[in-house]
Amino acid sequence: MALSEVNNDRGELRILENLDELRTDLADYIAELSEAAVKERGVFAIALSGGSLIDLMGKLCEAPYNKTVDWAKWYIFWADERVVAKNHSDSNYNLAKDGLLSKVPIVPSHIHSINDSVSAEEAADEYMFVIRQLVKTRMVSVSDISDCPKFDLILLGMGPDGHIASLFPNHSALNETDEWVTFIIDSPKPPPERITFTLPVINSASNVAMVVTGESKAEAVHLAIDNIGPDCPSLPARLVQPTKGKLVWFLDKPAASKLDGLQFSE
Repeated sequence: MALSEVNNDRGELRILENLDELRTDLADYIAELSEAAVKERGVFAIALSGGSLIDLMGKLCEAPYNKTVDWAKWYIFWADERVVAKNHSDSNYNLAKDGLLSKVPIVPSHIHSINDSVSAEEAADEYMFVIRQLVKTRMVSVSDISDCPKFDLILLGMGPDGHIASLFPNHSALNETDEWVTFIIDSPKPPPERITFTLPVINSASNVAMVVTGESKAEAVHLAIDNIGPDCPSLPARLVQPTKGKLVWFLDKPAASKLDGLQFSE
């Protein structure tokens, strides 16, 4: 049970007592969205990120979810990826394979990772082409207000600097509106070469979940969520505002500790 559920214009905030409760709440949320999408469209198109997110999704590999989720209907994508070999320790694909994909019966051909043998620019172009083909066949929905793909769920973490996917503060990639997938070769955190969904794609999703834990993220959570006026530094996380979809924040108490107006009893 969420310690606190708050709705504001920055989405729904679910603040959990501890990481175990957050893992359970997140698994319930993903399983419910999967069931609803499969019922409505026959498939569930989900985009993952890296960092601690895969570990926090770990309950999906356990009972009851490992048996009740219709894994054969899942189509897996990545909201961002490092341009490294798939078996590299920096690879988001590798992280997801070890922590989730190898433990549940997802159809291998439904797992759409980047081409790791080309440049970052080529990898971004190829990934956009793959998504475009799946939009044509409606494995991925399309936004009814733009031509953007409309993923059923995009899962994002957030860095202490407020970056999401591989969209970093003050980076030109934040301004990309024509492409669905872009590339960077100068990431402020290694490895430098990455591909990333652009903001229009993230904001076209039916559901976006921001999963953020730990005290080191508390200031960025405050800046991304609270109403702090015109002088607020423009964090990428604050630009996540689904046009017609739903935004949910999953926070543990340390990550939520600097939010305005929230009091926790010890």
